[in-house]
Amino acid sequence: MLIVQKFGGTSVGTVERIQNVATRVSKTAKEGNDVIVVVSAMSGETNKLVGYAAHFSSNPSKPEMDMLLSSGERVSASLLSIALQEMGHKSLAMTGRKAGVLTDTSHTKARIADINPKRMKTAIKEGNIIVVAGFQGVNEHGDVTTLGRGGSDLSAVAIAGAMGADLCEIYTDVSGIYTTDPRIESKAKKLDMISYDEMLELASMGAKVLQTRSVEMAKKLNVNLVTRTSFSDEAGTLITKEENIMEAPLVSGIALDRNQARISLMGVKDKPGIASDIFNKLADAEVNIDVIIQNKAHDGTTNIDFTVPLDDLGQAKSIVDTFVASGDIKDDSYNEDICKVSVVGVGMKSHAGVAAKAFLTMADNNININMISTSEIKVSMVIDEKYAELAVRGLHAAYELDK
Repeated sequence: MLIVQKFGGTSVGTVERIQNVATRVSKTAKEGNDVIVVVSAMSGETNKLVGYAAHFSSNPSKPEMDMLLSSGERVSASLLSIALQEMGHKSLAMTGRKAGVLTDTSHTKARIADINPKRMKTAIKEGNIIVVAGFQGVNEHGDVTTLGRGGSDLSAVAIAGAMGADLCEIYTDVSGIYTTDPRIESKAKKLDMISYDEMLELASMGAKVLQTRSVEMAKKLNVNLVTRTSFSDEAGTLITKEENIMEAPLVSGIALDRNQARISLMGVKDKPGIASDIFNKLADAEVNIDVIIQNKAHDGTTNIDFTVPLDDLGQAKSIVDTFVASGDIKDDSYNEDICKVSVVGVGMKSHAGVAAKAFLTMADNNININMISTSEIKVSMVIDEKYAELAVRGLHAAYELDK
């Protein structure tokens, strides 16, 4: 088998932990598998490098930051490769460029355009364990680029797809995907298996084990993903095609996203193109809009409410202010004390009453629902942040996810 193993910053956070990773990789290789390892920078290293840059500039250029930040992963890859060589393995460390990771021309948030696996295939044939510096690639001009948040996961999945790997294992500091956050609900259960679509919903709704981009790519390339902990031999969670799951549960998990803000626009001129203009400007600024409610006001204008990630609120405010100044919006208000709780499960496709049970659970706990959004396998409710944990525990019990 060809197995791609990705280890995050916590897993390679010290030289002792890198040695532990080397032991795990060695064991996988000795079981007769070909192994490609993708590593993140040692935990805290990227922040340290950002701090160094800030010493010289409050707004350093993105190409220079890509060159700087990509060095963290190269350190981890080199150290792990040295450790494996000392254990008697043939090992080769590769940068993103050497691994054939080609990206678009964006800096700091580049997208993978292609992977040329020729060099990796040759190295594997020669009996090497390959250790790739994640999070990075090279554009058509030969410039170093980085992939943004969750970039090492993305590197691992893309390499697994390009190499036709049998499995891509993502090692983190948690043992898999749970029915909800165990820090909120102690009765949360680890899932043995979950579909790509369910994982996409959970990831986009605040579950932080995997980034959305890496799950999207795994689905596109049909890569079987396993997420597990690097600190024990405990089995993890397999993320795979829905048809590979014999009998999907009605609901797989409850996700909580506290990184939310609500924007209310009052007295929006009720004429064609205004709402489109507002949301186009927000899209151009890469502000992600989620739940949207629109209704007519008594004076013939329109009121529009929508949610954005809390991190994007400042950018969204500045755009909304221009429409208020022009008179297209009469007034605006903002609420940061909200959260979004979501019920996710592919079983919803074939069963009625899932949403009704969610709403009834909120009512039974005296929690007012401010906004609602649904998809084929998800029901999301925006509520006051102070009720976040009560809502999660109530829903977890209502769908009997602790059994």
